Amino acid sequence: MSEEKLVGIVLVSHSAEVAASVGELAKGLAGGATAVPVAAAGGTEGGGLGTSAELISAAAASVDRGAGVAVLTDLGSAVLTVKALLAEGDELPDGTRLVDAPFVEGAVAAVVTAAAGADLDAVQAAAMEAYSYRKV
Repeated sequence: MSEEKLVGIVLVSHSAEVAASVGELAKGLAGGATAVPVAAAGGTEGGGLGTSAELISAAAASVDRGAGVAVLTDLGSAVLTVKALLAEGDELPDGTRLVDAPFVEGAVAAVVTAAAGADLDAVQAAAMEAYSYRKV
């Protein structure tokens, strides 16, 4: 495997299944993007619906390759939990950012952009741009 520094991506959902499925979808649509470190942090430690600071911290640590970590969330307490972790200052790897983007479309854009070797600013911008995707 390459020693290339890639942006890591964490997908935080209230559901473990949703987080994992969005990760699989994003990697699949990015041509497999096997080199991009993507981790799902969904649900609670007990397998229920909700968010877990511990799961989010562990996921961020697992994808940190030295180029930053982009965290995308689904809604509500997922956002608040990531903001609280960022405010703590030592719970997430240096260079971790909460990215304001739609969960599914933003995840796909982030993974595709990270797979091209882009830096954290470009990954964040691509994910945020997904807000402008029109369906009709």
